[in-house]
Amino acid sequence: MGDRRIRSHPILEFKRGREITIFFEGEPLRAFEGESLAAAIYAAGIDVFRLSPTLKRPRAVFCMVGKCGSCMVRVNGIPTRSCITPAEDGMRVERINDLPEASKYEKRLVSEEITTDVLIVGGGPAGMASAEVLCNTDLNVVLVDDQIRLGGQLIKQTHIFFGSKELFAGRRGFEIAEEYSSKLSKCSNMRIISGATVVGVFKEGVLAVSDEAKYLIRPKYVVIATGAYENHLVFENNDLPGVMGAGGAQTLMNVWGVKPGNEVLVVGSGNVGLIISYQLLQAGAEVKAVVEALPRIGGWFVHAAKIRRYGVPILTSHTILGVNGTRRVEEAVIARVDENWNVVGGTERFVKVDTVLLAVGLTPNTELVRQFGAATRYIPDLGGLVPLKTPYMETSVENVFVAGDLAAIEEATTAFIEGWIAGYSILIKARGEREEYLTKRENLLRMLYEYRSAPVSEKIRRSWQLSLLPCGGVNA
Repeated sequence: MGDRRIRSHPILEFKRGREITIFFEGEPLRAFEGESLAAAIYAAGIDVFRLSPTLKRPRAVFCMVGKCGSCMVRVNGIPTRSCITPAEDGMRVERINDLPEASKYEKRLVSEEITTDVLIVGGGPAGMASAEVLCNTDLNVVLVDDQIRLGGQLIKQTHIFFGSKELFAGRRGFEIAEEYSSKLSKCSNMRIISGATVVGVFKEGVLAVSDEAKYLIRPKYVVIATGAYENHLVFENNDLPGVMGAGGAQTLMNVWGVKPGNEVLVVGSGNVGLIISYQLLQAGAEVKAVVEALPRIGGWFVHAAKIRRYGVPILTSHTILGVNGTRRVEEAVIARVDENWNVVGGTERFVKVDTVLLAVGLTPNTELVRQFGAATRYIPDLGGLVPLKTPYMETSVENVFVAGDLAAIEEATTAFIEGWIAGYSILIKARGEREEYLTKRENLLRMLYEYRSAPVSEKIRRSWQLSLLPCGGVNA
């Protein structure tokens, strides 16, 4: 596929840093300072990042947010998740073809201990919203995010938001992320630690690890806004390079300016699948089809209409059976399914593609909230296992709050509202029931209810009640 960098785009301008050189398996590659190492490697046309330890099957980028480990490489001798590591001049990168050894930084002692009033884990819409409420108050705040830049899913969203002006109508996601990142960087009471992962909860505090340091953080209040991770799908050869999550492809394309593929099959017709199909067209890729197992399109008509105008077929009651290829996807096999989800014999089709994007939903990232000991419940319509909480976003563990896709898989808009609610709940607990805080929180609760009143949110509205703590209580 050659150089996969996008040269022109109708919406985005890719402000690449200084051109540098990295070395992959001893061969020099062109990169740009500050871009994701995985994006630089993928842009150079390299499909195989590593081999699986047992069967030696090729692995490549999938999620692009550091959750799956498929892009793990050895950088200057240290195993590293390349998708969340900035490229630096002279980096020497090697494939890992067996089990990686413990990283050198894992053996280091804690380098800094931090005592703070509030710890916010996650720099997406929910985490940034909580931080906004607490900005320039008399509470000390630490925000930890595992990505290179703040914004979460917003940084890859180029579509225009709907709704009201106070909920960002008419704005694009990446613009909102840039605005919030700038605003939070100016908060006098806030420390932002980017590129660090919160790895656990201990008696001594919360441990966050970056490539540079280990932080032991002792907070009074915690907001967990860790979002969600992409679902995979079971089909033959689903681990072949070229099969990736829709969100991972969005990161490559909309953040780093690297085209995921030239001929693409999208699996899933929810809003994410429809939106990324249009974004692929904007980036110059060909979308061969959108495949949907349900008998109807899952996303909004306005998004479906956009890609249909470009002649992209949306094949409902169809599924993917497998992909074929040697070192990368070369074709996909799709077929029709009946009302009982069984494959209809004789309907198999081979589609020539080099990339298959999976837009088949998200799973709440509950690992950290469960380490705190918070109660959870499996609620399918909210995305799976979710924490129980009060209407004010406090979990069963006192002073531990949640917001965003961790609480329920919804839109960025609801993540912002929940983050604001969590922020005001902390202010009320820490500084007393001031009328200003109580009024703003009640208005936000009303706004959240109104936003979910639309018919498309009926399942969320009904299931949300199942995720509330009995009598709204919190156990110490």
